[in-house]
Amino acid sequence: MRPVRCTTVPAPDDLLALVGQDLGASEPQVVTQDQVDRFADVTKDHQWIHVDVERARSGPFGTTIVHGFLTLSLVPRLLADVLEVRTYSMGVNYGLDRVRFVKPLPPGVQIQGSATLLSATPIAAGAGHPAGVQAKASVVVEFAGDGETCCAAEILFRYYS
Repeated sequence: MRPVRCTTVPAPDDLLALVGQDLGASEPQVVTQDQVDRFADVTKDHQWIHVDVERARSGPFGTTIVHGFLTLSLVPRLLADVLEVRTYSMGVNYGLDRVRFVKPLPPGVQIQGSATLLSATPIAAGAGHPAGVQAKASVVVEFAGDGETCCAAEILFRYYS
């Protein structure tokens, strides 16, 4: 497990100086089977490899696995654990670039996120929003026990001043 570490900056503009830097590692967390089942209900994805615990025991993974998109939905939360911008008026998820589901995640296994800031560019004020910064981070969701990658994503986000 990586040591938990968070990078804190006073304002969005301070991200400009952090490009290329490791931002830290999140607190470990566990996705439960109950969360998987509730995600299946919301998305209507009741594929047996996710929700049928008995059948999954004899399936290709020996257990149920977390939906890839549930794992992906944790990326902004994991990033928030490793990057804190203290003063801003609004933050938004702007999109994703590259996403890979590298290894299936069984429910009940600890994961941890780590992030590197790939880019940061100023945003001019306009169209009803203040000035700010658009940034892109590489976030890796890892198995906390051995550091193997579960999911890797490049997430774009904006902080407005």
